[in-house]
Amino acid sequence: MFNKILIANRGEIACRIIRTCRELGIRTVAVYSEADADAQHVRLADEAHCIGGPRPADSYLRGEAIIEVARNTGAQAVHPGYGFLSENADFAEAVEAAGIVFIGPSAASMRKMGSKAGAKELMQAAGVPVVPGYTGEDQDPAHLQAQADRIGYPLMIKAAHGGGGKGMRIVRAADEFIASLESCQREARNAFGRDRVLLERYVEQPRHIEIQVFGDGHGNVIHLNERECSAQRRYQKVLEEAPSPALTPEMRQAMGEAAVLAARAIDYVNAGTVEFIVGQDADGRPGAFYFMEINTRLQVEHPVTELVTGLDLVALQLQVAAGAPLPLAQHEVRQHGHAIEVRLYAEDPEAGFLPGSGRLERLRLPEPSAHVRIDSGVVEGDSVTIFYDPMIAKLIVHDLDRPRALARLREALAQCAIAGPKSNIEFLERLVRHPRVVEGTIDTGYLDRHLDQFLPSDSAPDTDLLLAAAVTRLLAQERIMRERAAASGDPTSPWAIADGFRLGHGSRRSLAFLHRGERIELHAQGSDGDYRIEHDGQSHTIGGARLAGGVLTLRNGGRGKRFSVLGSAVLDGDTLDPGGSGGGGDLLVHDGQQRLRLQAVAMYRPEHGADGSSADRLTAPMPGRVVVVKAAAGDAVESGQEVMVIEAMKMELSLKAPRAGTVQEVRASAGDFVDADAVLVTLEP
Repeated sequence: MFNKILIANRGEIACRIIRTCRELGIRTVAVYSEADADAQHVRLADEAHCIGGPRPADSYLRGEAIIEVARNTGAQAVHPGYGFLSENADFAEAVEAAGIVFIGPSAASMRKMGSKAGAKELMQAAGVPVVPGYTGEDQDPAHLQAQADRIGYPLMIKAAHGGGGKGMRIVRAADEFIASLESCQREARNAFGRDRVLLERYVEQPRHIEIQVFGDGHGNVIHLNERECSAQRRYQKVLEEAPSPALTPEMRQAMGEAAVLAARAIDYVNAGTVEFIVGQDADGRPGAFYFMEINTRLQVEHPVTELVTGLDLVALQLQVAAGAPLPLAQHEVRQHGHAIEVRLYAEDPEAGFLPGSGRLERLRLPEPSAHVRIDSGVVEGDSVTIFYDPMIAKLIVHDLDRPRALARLREALAQCAIAGPKSNIEFLERLVRHPRVVEGTIDTGYLDRHLDQFLPSDSAPDTDLLLAAAVTRLLAQERIMRERAAASGDPTSPWAIADGFRLGHGSRRSLAFLHRGERIELHAQGSDGDYRIEHDGQSHTIGGARLAGGVLTLRNGGRGKRFSVLGSAVLDGDTLDPGGSGGGGDLLVHDGQQRLRLQAVAMYRPEHGADGSSADRLTAPMPGRVVVVKAAAGDAVESGQEVMVIEAMKMELSLKAPRAGTVQEVRASAGDFVDADAVLVTLEP
């Protein structure tokens, strides 16, 4: 076994590899960019070395710099993780040429999978089922049209050298083919530098099933059963589980055998994943399955396989790379219980899943246990940068069967809270309660077809949750008043009594919250857990309210209710103003089924709005780099006119004038890096 390895990656996967290495007594070397100097993987590794600037091209994609660090530190092997250089055959070859072991498949195996067309032909020759189609080199449009007519519609045009959902078009009729072909080729040429395409039958409403395979240098190849990844948005997986709720034992065996055939066809060594597309019959039952591709690396969703098999896949990778044979045979692979994984991202589902960035002011995740696993590369106080994938953590649950695992997942998600950048937690909570997920019948296109079913509506917040938020704030205010009174020189003064009494006000207290930009006001009378709260013309009687350990219990009109609460409006007394005139921070209320996020704000607000916004300035929505400036001081602009474009999270964001007017000042130039909320353009008053 190795004594020291270098991890050519960052974030969650680097931390996860370090964890296994520590258990095996293997020392670890981390590499990091200037943006990751304080990252967790840097802190966890035995040693760490900077390899360049914040952009991946200046650091994590610099294979020669990574190999140099490996040489200088005496690392015997390089683990590429996933992403970046993990499937780069040239890098794998260069590592081996430097006399260092690459923890993954050979460069030759990778290259066989580098072309979708070549991989499909290879699999077909090996006896692996493939989707009917055309993979030939003749790319004449007339010839491709003839092949499409032969295959039949609907069909899919795919970039032969593509990936990530780019260079793909679905064609449903012959007269749509040429236009779709030209569009697909343009996108493929721009994204991958080559415009060769392949054609294949389009399977309607398919399932996505992948088989984990493992090979060693002694000729052994096994599979570790399947994962289902059918819940996808724009070809990106959002929920993965093992085993698949759709497969019969016979189909599981057939797909496993096909996956082993595929791995043997390319002389595969180490961990890999054979991905299949599975058709459905009219009753939604799985039909024929077809080879899609082989991912020649460890997958993001590998933890669900680990939990149902009891295996540490990273430990297996290390053993195989060190020359040892696989420690188990096919018949020894067990499958116990059910595991599900979701990924917590800094993104805004309501804004088209716009990636987020910024400091994690609060990060609350469930405690790890026998049923709950957290794989993360950040902790509270860390920042999600604009340069890399905005994943915060992977949440994985395991239990005896699928219904119990889903229940565990719902409970675990309810314990998650993130303050700082926006997150997809609420989206995930809706996802895991949706009938298609609960019944195990979702297909790969369902989310894209019905995304509105997974996003919050524009309706007013749930009344019970809103009342719980108000009671939480009232109780927290009273607690702070008591603490201040106890610390004062006259703790028995009537002015220190925490009952909300004010001369001329009849103990009336007013509260204000912001909910998705809309202001909500409530008025309360009472104290010490017994209140009458007025909102939207209705009066509600609250009794016996108690707040302890982040749990609120109360009676609402005779009904007992229990809520989880979290936020600075609960935890940070110095943000509370018992008089009701000050702000109070963020507040999250959860009833076990749904959550409500509010911002406690000043009851008495300035004329320009509680959020401090102004129509006289344009600010950066997130940290990024200015790509182009389209206005200068003195220019007249119209409302909504594009005045600047910034690049963040690999996306271009258009910044538009908040109103018509004259530009007073432009505070950034093309190429500048700007912080979130930085004022970029101002308009004359």
